[in-house]
Amino acid sequence: MFHLGWFVGGGFGPQAWNSQWSGTHGAEWTRGAFYADLARSLERACFDYLILEDGLMITDAYRGSMEVDLKYAWESPRLDPMAAVAVMSQATSRIGLVATLSTSFYPPYMAARMLVSLDHLSAGRVGANLVTSSSHRSAQNFGLDEHFEHDLRYEMADEWMDLVDRLCASWEPQAVVADQQAGVFADFRKVHTVDFAGRFHRSRGPLNAPAGPQGRPVVCQAGGSPAGREFAAKHSDTIIAVPHGIEGMKAYREDISARMIRHGRKPTDCKVLFLVNPVIGETDDQARELLALRRARQRSPEVMETVLAQMSYFSGIDFAQFDLDGPFPDLTGRVNGHQSSMTRFANAAAGRTLRETVMDHDTVESVELVGSPDTVAAQMGEVMAEVGGDGFLIATPVHRRVVAEIADGLVPALQRRGLVRTSYSHELFRDNLLEF
Repeated sequence: MFHLGWFVGGGFGPQAWNSQWSGTHGAEWTRGAFYADLARSLERACFDYLILEDGLMITDAYRGSMEVDLKYAWESPRLDPMAAVAVMSQATSRIGLVATLSTSFYPPYMAARMLVSLDHLSAGRVGANLVTSSSHRSAQNFGLDEHFEHDLRYEMADEWMDLVDRLCASWEPQAVVADQQAGVFADFRKVHTVDFAGRFHRSRGPLNAPAGPQGRPVVCQAGGSPAGREFAAKHSDTIIAVPHGIEGMKAYREDISARMIRHGRKPTDCKVLFLVNPVIGETDDQARELLALRRARQRSPEVMETVLAQMSYFSGIDFAQFDLDGPFPDLTGRVNGHQSSMTRFANAAAGRTLRETVMDHDTVESVELVGSPDTVAAQMGEVMAEVGGDGFLIATPVHRRVVAEIADGLVPALQRRGLVRTSYSHELFRDNLLEF
């Protein structure tokens, strides 16, 4: 069997707001009901978890303007995903709930306290998708002139994780006794300072919040660059991955496994889930027609603008300056942001113009999945048998129709083949994640 997750691109924001299937979401997304419905649907389908992406700025990397971002609701607006996790936790009982958190800008003490609090609220189902952030604009929102260098950010994140781990463990599991007869709520002998003094962070501790049901909440990371992979292999319980093709997927899993072994971990202690964007129809022919429509839309002015803005955001370089009908620019040594994403664009651009690269862009798909629910289920089973990985993260734009296609169409087809779970065996997120 393999695991399933859902990657909610755009985070706690207006999802697919301009789709014909978005309903009233564009006007009501801030209320949280859509996310509660999403979590319930995915829990019904026994997904391991859903993850909310996040960002900390309104990007103006493209043409030096916020227009594209705000016009298309691409990176903005976004509300804090931690708030959405709190709402979803009260609407569900088993599915894991993962919010994105920046190690560069959240102080370790506040992050640990927030995650422990949500772990209590959810009865042990919270995770954090740790990012180092990539944009100078994000850094400027936190009082810096520009962001830290890429690999330095991961050195900082490594120390950040060490401190958060210690803070989460500053209360022993049995510290709270709540002994009414003796008049003792917590045993002070089981609560400890951490007295941490590192290169980047300092904290006396302890947390003023008791340990959550999981101890340390589940850690997720999208390790793409060498520094990112090293961090993920050392700390993560699950990894978001988007290498291209079966051979790339196999190589990625093997690389992460080797890195984990060097850190004294078993490869089975971390689940690598590959991003996919399946196209599902009632029949294979209908699915192929839908794929053709999707590809045609990629040539629209809206998508062209959005992808150029995305490249500008990922790289920190304004792509408006480049000739669309010229070769893809050489960015060697110039990217301080999403290095793995820009490497993927550059690899896809071989022998193509910038325009052709934009029209054929694909940043959320490791392997193409197209067909009826039964056909796609078979494809997923074949891919996973070949790759030897741990599962898939659905990264389809979210509206209620596509959620039903996956949760009530694809997942039952997978369950009939014995490829995914039909029920949860455990109460805690990490226990379900590590079950197989």
